Amino acid sequence: MKRKTVSLGTARAVLGLLAAGAILWHPATLSAQQPPTSYSPVVMQEDFGKTVARMSAAKPQVMQRHMKLLEERYDLGNRPAEGVSMSRGKAVQAGVRVKLPPGVKSWQALAAMSPEEIREKGLWPKGFLPLPHPNHPEGGMVFPNHQIEEIQKQEGRDLTRFDLDFDLPEHLLPEFPPAIYLTTRTDLGDVSQGQVVTLQNYFDLFNGILNPKQLEGLRLLVTPFPQQQFNATDDRRSLKPSMGVTCFDCHVNGHSNGTTHLVGDIRPQAFRHRLDTPTLRGVNVQRLFGSQRALKTIEDFTEFEQRAAYFDGDPVIAAKKGVNVLERGSQVHFMSEFMSILDFPPAPKLNVLGMLDAKKATPSELRGQKVFFERGRCAACHKPPYYTDTLMHNLHTERFFEQHEYHGRIATGDGPIKTFPLRGIKDSPPYLHDGRLLTLEDTVEFHDVVLETGLTEEEKQDLVTFLRCL
Repeated sequence: MKRKTVSLGTARAVLGLLAAGAILWHPATLSAQQPPTSYSPVVMQEDFGKTVARMSAAKPQVMQRHMKLLEERYDLGNRPAEGVSMSRGKAVQAGVRVKLPPGVKSWQALAAMSPEEIREKGLWPKGFLPLPHPNHPEGGMVFPNHQIEEIQKQEGRDLTRFDLDFDLPEHLLPEFPPAIYLTTRTDLGDVSQGQVVTLQNYFDLFNGILNPKQLEGLRLLVTPFPQQQFNATDDRRSLKPSMGVTCFDCHVNGHSNGTTHLVGDIRPQAFRHRLDTPTLRGVNVQRLFGSQRALKTIEDFTEFEQRAAYFDGDPVIAAKKGVNVLERGSQVHFMSEFMSILDFPPAPKLNVLGMLDAKKATPSELRGQKVFFERGRCAACHKPPYYTDTLMHNLHTERFFEQHEYHGRIATGDGPIKTFPLRGIKDSPPYLHDGRLLTLEDTVEFHDVVLETGLTEEEKQDLVTFLRCL
């Protein structure tokens, strides 16, 4: 059988990353002659104090390099949309933020080109390429500052990494704290009372609203357990030994705070996708879990996260760091029962079939709905009332660019990706599975080129106004 090959440059990049400790360790811990491996080293060869000193000293340069990449790709400015807000009032950011490549005058001009022409001329926008982790060879969970500060305030637990900071500005992230809506008590509206739900307050907030199983499930979702970067071993990335992280440290209030990580499914490190934490709102209507894993139930996903995803998919490291093995018949069930009552935010302009009520919608929103179902081809995957088909689709973005390496990431096609629901989408920036698209306008431009729909400027603007109604 003939084996597939990659370019010499790509091969050198991959081997270089592996030799440099691409599975979360530094060259001091690995032999330079060690061949590529799927496993992480178990025994560290560097004193923890030296690791902290080395990585802390390197941090400013690492972050400066990554922020330069973001600034090359995007307009990161704070430009809110007029009169549009998330559920609890945070402004929704407006405008296309991905920068056009040099020599391309407009998005219409880019969309008029064939995939072959864009690839041959190297005109695929950098902001449409896979977004790397702030330090892709290192990887791991990185939390926004507002999440770190709130957990320190409530619990004294520190989610700070000594080697890395979160990268995207706060105005481009979901509102914090987000609202909580329950399918079982729609009469209550937002039950969060404006608080971040933690082990300190979950009982006071939900006692009398949830049944005992759901309440216990919520307790487990806000209980910290060891994770790859936050644990008690000497290869952690927190200064002090850590109790770990909770499910709701990323999925704050059952939604998202933008926390990033890398998928645990792929090796070598350079091919792993960055993750943008998805919302848990509406998981009761979904039938696939994980952006690419196609896990079939929320129970499967809950168990998988604790056993594998917390530890980069490495069960050996999980055993070393303190894996939390959940009991399927009770604990997993209780956690999934609570997650399954997390509802989408209200959408007052939609009727019971998930379509716009013509008496409540503006002309632009109604035109946008028509684009969504017709020329935009959006409904081929995103079907009402929840705007998902519960399947996976491959957009074959590799048609538009040559495979290449940047900042420790190999740019490749994304493969099949789960169709996430679009209900409540304005509350969940950034977009796509890795967060590479910062606004809904970016998302529309991306799909206009990828699906070769050739929408007009007015059609794209109307489509965005429709998406904000969902």
